[in-house]
Amino acid sequence: MLNPLLGTWQASTDSPMGKVRCTRTFTKILGGKYIHLIARWEFGKKIYEEFAVYGIKENKLSFWSFTSDGKRSEGVIADGKDVHPDAIAFEAQMPAGLARMIYWPNEDGSINWVVEAKNKKGWKRFTQHKYISV
Repeated sequence: MLNPLLGTWQASTDSPMGKVRCTRTFTKILGGKYIHLIARWEFGKKIYEEFAVYGIKENKLSFWSFTSDGKRSEGVIADGKDVHPDAIAFEAQMPAGLARMIYWPNEDGSINWVVEAKNKKGWKRFTQHKYISV
């Protein structure tokens, strides 16, 4: 299911903290049973990193994420078809509530990535990037 994400992807965009460049590298590990993600966010000289592993837990595709600010999260595959028919979505219970991240393809070969938080009215998007393969 994660095969479309394999490889290295890069996005450059504006953020509340200024310009950001984010590189995401997805590789198969441990005999192909897991996918490893290394994400690196560059806000000028400030660097933020994430290390995540995707694999099966209790018959569901799941992830375990660790970040350079000491936080950690885990979540499970979710339905993202409301965003795109080919979406790969995950939900995680965070301290502030339910959140989801979604990847989906563009016709030009790039991929979109968003993070949303659940509220009373539905999903509120607060981060969106367009990644190109590098």
